[in-house]
Amino acid sequence: MGGSKLLDTLDNLMLICSGYNGQMESDPRVASQARAWNHKLPIWEKENLPVFDRAGGWWYLQPDGTKERSDWKDAAF
Repeated sequence: MGGSKLLDTLDNLMLICSGYNGQMESDPRVASQARAWNHKLPIWEKENLPVFDRAGGWWYLQPDGTKERSDWKDAAF
């Protein structure tokens, strides 16, 4: 686990349950899927990438805490 408090901005944070967080950190298969969905990014990733929400597709997280729909990847999981 890691991260930086300097990166704790609304467009760089997601609320996830502790179970999923634990799985992302301990299970390589879950970690791989989390990276594909942009839930788990390397600290050097600066680009504003959309994140996948299983309930509603791909979204860009905004600095004001809102989200904007994206058609990025047009993927169905």
